[in-house]
Amino acid sequence: MACHRFVTHVTGFATQFGAEFAQNNWLHAASMLSVPLFFLAGAIFSAFLVDHQIQRGKRPLYFVLAGLICLLMLFISGAGQNDFFGPFGTPYDVRRDYLLVALLCLSSGIQNAAVTSASGAVLRTTHLTGITTDLGIGLVRLMSGARGEREIQGLRIRLSLIAGFISGSMVGAFAFLHYAYSGFLIPALLSGALFLMGFRR
Repeated sequence: MACHRFVTHVTGFATQFGAEFAQNNWLHAASMLSVPLFFLAGAIFSAFLVDHQIQRGKRPLYFVLAGLICLLMLFISGAGQNDFFGPFGTPYDVRRDYLLVALLCLSSGIQNAAVTSASGAVLRTTHLTGITTDLGIGLVRLMSGARGEREIQGLRIRLSLIAGFISGSMVGAFAFLHYAYSGFLIPALLSGALFLMGFRR
């Protein structure tokens, strides 16, 4: 909503790269190709502090990741309110909005990889494609007579995730429409609370 880009949709960036490349918009094409690298960097950083720790039998450092996301959201909110990214809601301009999209991709990669590692690669929280696919497979299994507790629990989790994603989108859309860059304070506060909870433990 800030600059008309879905920052968690890596597939979309690849598609946008192709479209911009075909129209000889080289700067836009390069930005669309490079931005997902920030998502990857966030996932790598997160995996080092969570998955790598788990593999070594050590405590995963979720609170560090939550603290970093909080700081990123606070920076984006403050910079946006001080016109660093231009007016909220204007179409994407590579010179003005590249850093905004890159930082949002970075934080999304951190968060998605942390939850993926914590759930044993079962949950993805930044997109619904895989979860919806798994839901479809689970529904067919249920209709085919698979009534095991694992199947039913999987369906509940997937339905809860989809409902949570949709609810979060509604809350986020309302917050950003009414409060523009200040809307980023919501994920900042949530991440800050997770940081404090994890730090105290």
